[in-house]
Amino acid sequence: MITLQKTSEEPIRLQIYRRIKEKILDGTMREKEPLPSTRQLADELGVSRSTVVEAYDMLLAEGFLVSRQGAPTLVAEGLVLPREERRQPIEPELERTKVLADFQTGRPDLNLFPRELWTRLLTQSAALLSPEEYGYTGPQGSYPLRQEIAAWLGRNRGFLPQPEDIFITAGATHALRILTDVLCSDGGGILIEDPCHMGLYETLQTCGCNILPVPADEQGIRTDCLPERSNAAAVYITPSHQFPLGGILPAQRRTALLRYAKEREIYIIEDDYDSEFRFTGAPVAPLYAMDSSRVIYVGTFSKTVFPALRIGFAILPRELQERWRDIRTHSDVQNPPFEQAALAEFLRTRKLDRHIRTMRKKYEKRRQALLDALDAEFGTACRACGDAAGLHVAIRFARAFFDDSFEARCEQAGIRVVTLEEHCIEKGLHTDELVLGYGHMEPEAIAEAASLLAVEIRRSMPRVDV
Repeated sequence: MITLQKTSEEPIRLQIYRRIKEKILDGTMREKEPLPSTRQLADELGVSRSTVVEAYDMLLAEGFLVSRQGAPTLVAEGLVLPREERRQPIEPELERTKVLADFQTGRPDLNLFPRELWTRLLTQSAALLSPEEYGYTGPQGSYPLRQEIAAWLGRNRGFLPQPEDIFITAGATHALRILTDVLCSDGGGILIEDPCHMGLYETLQTCGCNILPVPADEQGIRTDCLPERSNAAAVYITPSHQFPLGGILPAQRRTALLRYAKEREIYIIEDDYDSEFRFTGAPVAPLYAMDSSRVIYVGTFSKTVFPALRIGFAILPRELQERWRDIRTHSDVQNPPFEQAALAEFLRTRKLDRHIRTMRKKYEKRRQALLDALDAEFGTACRACGDAAGLHVAIRFARAFFDDSFEARCEQAGIRVVTLEEHCIEKGLHTDELVLGYGHMEPEAIAEAASLLAVEIRRSMPRVDV
């Protein structure tokens, strides 16, 4: 018996088609079993005969039914699926604890982004694109956007690359995935600072790269710990704002790293993910400005514009560019031309520059609000690591021990927080540190969130009298 929901938005013919198909697949309707005539089934269901005919025709076209002239329509053979192979109903999600404090990292304040302006730019850009630009823009991305990125880097990062060396990507992670194919196709590995961004570390793992961790401290990667011998094809670092510790790689380590790369003829992947938000002076000059032949510079607009934009870029040495084009051509081809055009205009009119200046001031105040709140709770028992920059800060709590249960306990209390250990390849060295994001919260909310977090932190530092 077929049951229909005549008040449903799903057309009746599709309901009949779907229910007969389900009965065939689960064996309720047996092989070679005759179906009722279209007129008979229409009468039983109280629908028009043409509706049943349409449903039967769909099942015949897909091979679920067979029909011969002058004979009844039959169920086709060999269509029953074993029970375990059929799709099981999705269990409803359990109700989660309400989030009262969210210290997740890498989250800009999207409420302050000029969305109306961006919408106008998208509309204008779509209208001004030529018919040719509605096609594929190629594996390197829009040339006008590459021109504006080059000019923007010249204004804000102190170096002026050639647009011909810039390759548009769908964010920094996308760039890293392509680079693993470019650099590690012959089995080469990648040296990576530890601790690191665990999301990018997992990306490297899924690409099948041999990952070789190198210790990092509050000044960035420790060049004295670089291996004398390895199969590494590249070193991945965040020198302008080490993630998650927050330090700036000093000049001595920069030159040592460049010498290391030159001597071994390997590359340095420089991930410059948020250095625009440095609160004490201008952004630090990138490693790329010291040696463009050995350094691959990776940038993103996820923090300065918004994460959903999914536009980043890589600046490549000339000898790697043809390999990159081949890989990109045979994978995803390009970014959407409308968003590329809108971003180019956003850069050209320097509206992004102004937005960054505005947000830099706000993020600085929010960082200070977090530090003030923690100081009020713990005093000298906590200390901020690294430089004043970005959308997060690593905090060390004296004699605290954040074990595997800490995050779960916080989650139950409505607090989202990540321990620094979560970003470590080698475990056990940073058990007294947390990584706290603040970019998406107003100062008042930060103070309230810090007060809630302090309750859970105290449970992890019982020997400290605060």
